[in-house]
Amino acid sequence: MSQERRNLSACIIDDDPIYQFTMKSILNKQKIVKEILVFKDGEQALDFFISNIDNDQDLPDVIFLDIDMPIMDGFQFMERYVELKPKVGKKIIIYMVSSSVDPKDIERAKKISEISDYIVKPVEPGKLKIILKEISNTIE
Repeated sequence: MSQERRNLSACIIDDDPIYQFTMKSILNKQKIVKEILVFKDGEQALDFFISNIDNDQDLPDVIFLDIDMPIMDGFQFMERYVELKPKVGKKIIIYMVSSSVDPKDIERAKKISEISDYIVKPVEPGKLKIILKEISNTIE
């Protein structure tokens, strides 16, 4: 009964190539992740979401969103995403992931109901595995 299918699609929105590489590596080791989308800023990700708004299968199940990025930061992305959300036909779980331990950032993220949790970098592989299993159980 513990058969895990590769059925999750993950999205990394972060401008740090080392973090992108590390997250992709950790996610690829999880047998339940089938696809990983990577965007270097919120605007790139938002453009993708807008152009795929009617294609639920192309949208990710989970987003790992950085706060501090050029062009459009994580909070700006969330403002626009909240406006788009009624048009999105699937539940997308969003984690704000940042190296910031500033209580103001953490509090601001917690006030956005679309953000499931705030994770401080570096993300522990064990924590990521638990998150992915929980998400996988909710979408099956």
